[in-house]
This record gives sequence, structure tokens and C-alpha cells, in this order.
Amino acid sequence: MDKIALFTQILEQNPTDAFTRYGLAMAYATEGNTDAALAEFNTLLGHNPDYVPAYQMSAQTLVKLGRTEEAATRLHEGIAAANRTGNQHALAEMEALRDEIT
Repeated sequence: MDKIALFTQILEQNPTDAFTRYGLAMAYATEGNTDAALAEFNTLLGHNPDYVPAYQMSAQTLVKLGRTEEAATRLHEGIAAANRTGNQHALAEMEALRDEIT
């Protein structure tokens, strides 16, 4: 069974599992299916608004697609989440990416 099928099967049992949803989004991104990846990141953040890596990786995906305005918005949200959760490493990386694209 491939990763996407495995993650999908797990999410059928527990659709709010942040780690699995993140893994599915990353698997889609790795395959180049950015629309599906971004949809999974959005679903993940809807259920788990403090899951900081999802902000960071979805923003990076948006930047690669040339969607910098959307990426800046996602980074703004992610920076707020990183501050809420005390994730200083992700905070610094997202601030650097924000500064790079603005």
C-alpha cells in the first residue's frame, strides 16, 4: 500500500489526526499534486489551528506556485500560531520567508 492510500485509510477512522493529515499533505506535495496538498493543509488547520508545521509547509508550497500573497497570509497566521505555541524555530523560519517574499 502506498503512503497516500495508507494515510487516507487512517484518516477514515480518525479524520482529525493532525500527524496523519500532515503526512498526507506532504505525500501529495512530494508527488507534485499541490492542489491536493494545499487542500489537506487547509483541512488540517481547520481541525488543528496550532499545528505550526502545516502553516510553514503550505506557505512554502504557495511560494513555489508563485502565489506570494496567499503565502504571506498563511505566514502571518503561522507566525501567530508559532507565538501561541512557543515554537521559536518555526517562528524564525516563517519570519525569514515572509521577509523574503514581501
